[in-house]
Amino acid sequence: MKHLFCILLIVITSACNNSNKVEKETVEPVETASEKKSSLVTTNGINSRLPDTENNETVMMVGKANRKGLEKEPFKAWFDEGYKTYEPNEATINELKPLLKNVTIKAFMGTWCEDSQREIPHFYAIMDAANFNYDNLELVTMTHEKDTPQGFEKDLNIEFVPTLIFYRDGEELGRFVEYAQDSLENDILAIVSGKEYKHAYAE
Repeated sequence: MKHLFCILLIVITSACNNSNKVEKETVEPVETASEKKSSLVTTNGINSRLPDTENNETVMMVGKANRKGLEKEPFKAWFDEGYKTYEPNEATINELKPLLKNVTIKAFMGTWCEDSQREIPHFYAIMDAANFNYDNLELVTMTHEKDTPQGFEKDLNIEFVPTLIFYRDGEELGRFVEYAQDSLENDILAIVSGKEYKHAYAE
């Protein structure tokens, strides 16, 4: 009888533990959409990828990025083609070189965006030809909503990508938005030389 009582006690205790476990599992908070979005971002801080829900079976980079990230699949094909086939104007590059020495750039793009896929490889070809110091470049990749989980775009009024913002001594000189008015290198030259320049969406 004593043994039977012990067995019953073990069974009851085990049942309570299982009940508590089920209860704990059912009261865990459900992640919001934004929390799920943030949890998908890799934690290395650069070249982070998210599923691109607007383009099935693809990914997009979101957050701070660099050239190495763009040179990896699935972005490598369009980056390499755009970079290798673009030939910046030599005379314009010679004018750009001294003007870029004290300039910093914030570049916002979407790896999913055709305009970014066209202009950003050309941008790197121009900057390479001009011997630009990439320590002075901040590259940010954005979602389709033109934002990032970290808010790198805050107060910068990024409505279209690519947007390239040029600074000297902390002051904005101007910005290139989406497509060139002349050529990309000529647009950049106009901005950093202080000439009158209006981007595609300027009023």
